[in-house]
Amino acid sequence: MPEKRYVLPYSADAQKRHHHRTEHGRVVAFMVQLEVHVAGEWHPVVRYDCAHGFAHRDRYNREGRQLKDDLAMDFDAALTFADEDLDEHWPEYRARFLEGMDP
Repeated sequence: MPEKRYVLPYSADAQKRHHHRTEHGRVVAFMVQLEVHVAGEWHPVVRYDCAHGFAHRDRYNREGRQLKDDLAMDFDAALTFADEDLDEHWPEYRARFLEGMDP
């Protein structure tokens, strides 16, 4: 079961945490998360994963409120989508989170 884990800094207060596991060349588990550093702690802002047996996105606000979106795609496609979405849109997600907007 090949596994890959890394943390990619976007800025001094934002980073992407990436983890995925494959079997026979297919993604069987993944988690890709944007985290923002506030008041000495890292907080999840947007997380893509396959917990509960389906690919989905969880969006959070500063109060911890969460909104879940079903991605309706296989794990391989969802992992690619998650990485690309966070790489492209992290500044917007970060700003919304820091402004206290709903997820």
